[in-house]
Amino acid sequence: MTLLKYAAACGFALLSTTAFAQDLVPYSEAGGWAVEVDPTLGNGCLLSSDFEDGSHVRIGFDRTAGNGYVIAANTAWGEITDGTDYPISFMLDDQKYDGSAKGLHLDDLPGVMVTFDSVDFLTDLAAKNTMTLQSEGADVMSINLSGSDEAITETIACQDEQDKG
Repeated sequence: MTLLKYAAACGFALLSTTAFAQDLVPYSEAGGWAVEVDPTLGNGCLLSSDFEDGSHVRIGFDRTAGNGYVIAANTAWGEITDGTDYPISFMLDDQKYDGSAKGLHLDDLPGVMVTFDSVDFLTDLAAKNTMTLQSEGADVMSINLSGSDEAITETIACQDEQDKG
């Protein structure tokens, strides 16, 4: 299944603020990203990576709701309140996406979850080099997306396998 067909099939509506499991099941590795399965999200597959600045990023599918999400977390962010809405912007190279993020914690790591309702966002993410997260006009995280295209393709293959399962 192609990236666009899969993204369209998911619908990418808003994602609920489900607690994200720490007991992820390893699936494979692609493009320097871990590809894993989250049993608490209907065996939704995700790609994740840790970065030099202390950031942890997950991009995945919540199969219980049929939606996609991006989670970004960093110990340096300090005061994040679970469930609170934060105004946020994502820059994928030169393409800007504005929206709202929900505060959450992955174990003790403060972060935010951004949902997307556009197939273009996932397609752009796979094709871009840098993702910068901004809050109130200031950069709070900038990561290299090297290998994300390969990892997203592998995550879709993972999800296809789970759906057949």
